[in-house]
Amino acid sequence: MAGTGGSRSRRKTRGEVVMAKGTVKWFNPTKGYGFIQPASGGKDVFVHISAVQKAGLSTLNEGQTVEYEEIANRGKTSAENLKV
Repeated sequence: MAGTGGSRSRRKTRGEVVMAKGTVKWFNPTKGYGFIQPASGGKDVFVHISAVQKAGLSTLNEGQTVEYEEIANRGKTSAENLKV
């Protein structure tokens, strides 16, 4: 009875933040960080263990495809709100 769901309309959240796709270049859970290579090219994106844990994960695997929000923090870009 209701129309279509609204889940496909979430391309952008909080203004300019857009979900990006990339591949895990490397991640070291002991050090607590790693890097994602964006599918669109450009500089690798830093990812902290806290973002991984917020996604309900304990680690990321090299070569794993992920979606994430690029967040600017202190002049650097990091990945948040990960989805696998």
